[in-house]
Amino acid sequence: MPKHLVSIFDLSKSNFKKLFKRAAQFKKEKKAGKSHNALKNQSIGMIFEKLSTRTRVSFEVAINDLGASCLYMNPSDMQLGRGESIADTAKIISSYLDGVIIRTYEQDRIEEFAKHSTVPVINALTDLGHPTQIAADLFTIVEQGKKLDKIKLAYVGDGNNIVNSFIGAASILGINLWIATPKGYEPDSNVLKKARESGNGSIEIVNDPKKAAENADVLYTDVWVSMGQEKETRKKQKIFKPFQINDNLLKLANPDAIVMHCLPAHKGEEITEEVLEGPHSVIYDQAENKLHMGKAILEMFLKE
Repeated sequence: MPKHLVSIFDLSKSNFKKLFKRAAQFKKEKKAGKSHNALKNQSIGMIFEKLSTRTRVSFEVAINDLGASCLYMNPSDMQLGRGESIADTAKIISSYLDGVIIRTYEQDRIEEFAKHSTVPVINALTDLGHPTQIAADLFTIVEQGKKLDKIKLAYVGDGNNIVNSFIGAASILGINLWIATPKGYEPDSNVLKKARESGNGSIEIVNDPKKAAENADVLYTDVWVSMGQEKETRKKQKIFKPFQINDNLLKLANPDAIVMHCLPAHKGEEITEEVLEGPHSVIYDQAENKLHMGKAILEMFLKE
C-alpha cells in the first residue's frame, strides 16, 4: 500500500522531526549549488483544481531538483473535468506515475483519489487542510530558534484550512495554540475533536484577538476570504476588521515574536503593510521554505 499525505494527521512527531532536519539540509545544499537525484527517473503528476503560485512553483522546482520529471494537469484539460469518476482517474493516472500532488476543493475528493491510487498522493491544499504549508511553516518557526513545545502560537483570522492543519500539528507536537476568530467562523469541529482526543498540546479558541496575541511568540494570519468564497468578501471585511494584525496587536506579543502569513496577502485587511514588511516578519523565509520542505516531503513519501 502506498503512503499518502492527505491530512496533517498522516504525520507523526518523528516524521516532523525528520522533515525539519531534511529540509534544513536541502536548504543548505541548495544554496551551495549541490544537486540531488533522490527521485531520478520518477514521474510526478500535479492535478490542481485551484489556482496556485507558491505551492505550484515550489513543488515543480522541488521535483526538478530531485531529478524527477513533473507533469502539470489542469482538470479542465482532463476527462475528470468532463465527469469521469475520481476512482477511474486515480487508477489510470497512478498506473502512469510514481506520485500525485493534488490541490482541490472538498477533502473527500483527495481521499477518494488516494483510496484508488497505487502511488503516493500528497495534499497540496483542500478546503479542509493544507498539510504541506503547515509543515513548511513549522520548519520556519524552528529555524528561527523557537522550540515548538515551548511557544505560544497565535492565529488571528478565519477558521480555515490553515487553522485546521495547525490544530492537528498542535496535537502531534504539543504546541500551545491560540485561535482568535469571530463567532461563527471557528475551525472544523471534527478536526478539533480529533486533536483534543489525542491529549497533546493546548488549543484555545477565543473571539478576542488581544487574548490570543498577548505574550505570543508567533503571530500568524491568512486572508479572510478563501478561494471560492468571493461572494462573502464585503461581509467578511466588516466582521473581521477587528482581527487585523497591526502594530497595536503586535505590541501585545513578546518582544522577539515573529509574524507569519502564508500569502497571498491583502495588505490593509488581515495585516498592515507595516507589520508584513517589518522586522518581525518572516514571510519571505516562510515562502522560500515551501521549496525545501517540499523536497523533504517528496523524498519521505516517494522514496522511503
